[in-house]
Amino acid sequence: MPLAPANQAQLIRSSQKDEFYRSLLRNSANEACQSVAGSKHWLDWRREVELLSDLAYYGLTTLSGYQTLGEEYVGIVQVDPSRRQIPSRARRCLFVLCHAFVPYLLEKALVCLENELEGGPETRRRQTTSRAWSLERWLRRAAQRAVGLLTERQRKACQPAVFVIQQSVALLHRLHVALFYVSSSFYHMSKRAAGISYLCVTGPNADDSSIRSSYRLLGCVSFLQLLVTLSLQLNNLRQRQRARQEWQIYRSLSPRHPASSSSTPRPARCILCLEARRNSTCTPCGHLFCWECIAEWCNTKAECPLCREKFLPHRLVFLRNYS
Repeated sequence: MPLAPANQAQLIRSSQKDEFYRSLLRNSANEACQSVAGSKHWLDWRREVELLSDLAYYGLTTLSGYQTLGEEYVGIVQVDPSRRQIPSRARRCLFVLCHAFVPYLLEKALVCLENELEGGPETRRRQTTSRAWSLERWLRRAAQRAVGLLTERQRKACQPAVFVIQQSVALLHRLHVALFYVSSSFYHMSKRAAGISYLCVTGPNADDSSIRSSYRLLGCVSFLQLLVTLSLQLNNLRQRQRARQEWQIYRSLSPRHPASSSSTPRPARCILCLEARRNSTCTPCGHLFCWECIAEWCNTKAECPLCREKFLPHRLVFLRNYS
């Protein structure tokens, strides 16, 4: 008896289960890295730790020829475009590369390009003191060489490009999900690139046709929502760019103290980066950190690094004109 293709509900449930176990592995790796290397080094290498966690998860499952925990939970198996055999090792390697490493590389490249386009000499001088070698440092040097070929006017004209690329990637992902709702295949773009689809091994489902019809309707609604979102993004692009320029101008401002014969006091240090505190930000419990450091910390743990008081990230207070 031939196996039936997996429907949309089974693929989504499998992906959610995999994401749950990947999150558990990421959290455990982050906690171990923070305990061993300290908060400063953990913040520097947090994305790399998460990348290694994802590679370990898929290396022990997909690359080894086994089902992932989500696929085993739902009862589906991977097949190649012929739907008669499991994907080859080359296809599985391509899937893992596109699913885990390409998003990481794209994020790092866009951040480096944005810093080079918007950052001044002080920002570049601060970045050169970061890690001795890393992929981010190599990407930064490549971005410096590319941006160095541009004039000042061309550089300002290219500044909105990074934001446009970031929004385009998000819209492309939503478009792909809407296509998945309609066609019931390739929930992830990485699986579409590798040509990996799924077959259900638990037998035919009596409600399969109604499930597919419901998701096709959801796909049509998703297309309409995407069109509305695209029009709103185009209308807000100019306002976002103006806000970014004003924020960049404010960040470049630094308090200036008149010269005096007495010795100047040492600048306060941030306990996360162990450097002079920049853009001082206060937590609800009253502790001060760099804006970049505490914002990055709150992406993982919504608590004060000193006293461990829980708080929501929007309660951070950026202190203006505070040295």
